[in-house]
Amino acid sequence: QVQPVESGGGLVQAGGSLRLSCAASKGTFSGYARGWFRQAPGKEREFVAAISWSGGMTYYADSVQGRFTISRDYATNTVYRHMNSLKPEATAVYYCAADVRGSPYSAASYDFWGQGTQVTVSS
Repeated sequence: QVQPVESGGGLVQAGGSLRLSCAASKGTFSGYARGWFRQAPGKEREFVAAISWSGGMTYYADSVQGRFTISRDYATNTVYRHMNSLKPEATAVYYCAADVRGSPYSAASYDFWGQGTQVTVSS
């Protein structure tokens, strides 16, 4: 098994940027694709971005296309998500997930989840 752990969340003003990281606190991500989801208060968890194990394929939600970038560091096996031009509606808990079996856009496709990191965007 693998245990993703997120970091990098915090408070940022609208228009600002943040970089979230996803590493493995237990096990290894070897061979696993990884995805990012977010859940705002009172809302369902929604897909944000995903990256294949090789890094050759990336996927984005329409709402973040062009502003968020997902990438991976092969040396540390860490996945990053750069978020630019943040809006207050991006306020949510952001989760990293690993091991896609099925559509990378669906939360049900992932077997391993982190505890989440809070991102708050002030207006």
